[in-house]
Amino acid sequence: DVQLVESGGGLVQAGGSLRLSCAASGFTFDDYAVGWFRQAPGKEREGVSTISSRDGSTYYAKSMKGRFTISINNAKNTVYLQMNSLKPEDTAIYYCQVAELEYYTGNFYGPIWDSNAWGQGTQVTVSS
Repeated sequence: DVQLVESGGGLVQAGGSLRLSCAASGFTFDDYAVGWFRQAPGKEREGVSTISSRDGSTYYAKSMKGRFTISINNAKNTVYLQMNSLKPEDTAIYYCQVAELEYYTGNFYGPIWDSNAWGQGTQVTVSS
């Protein structure tokens, strides 16, 4: 079974930075995509960013582009999300998910992102 472990969250002041990590294991496909998602209290889960393990191509939600950077260490099956210029509205639990690259459409939309169980997530709280 796929296992996803998110870490790196915490409490930070507005304008600060955090680096999240997503360690993925238990999957058998060679090429994959990893997506970061977040869910704030009382809100639907929303996509943040995705990356392809094959070529490192990325996709960002408009509100995160320029502030967040996703990267991947294929040797470690670990994906990072560097978050800068954080805002109070970035407060949420952040989750990662993995999907087979064969079904990846280059973004965080579609049912492929519900193919595996979600991890516990990591809490990010941005104070004003």
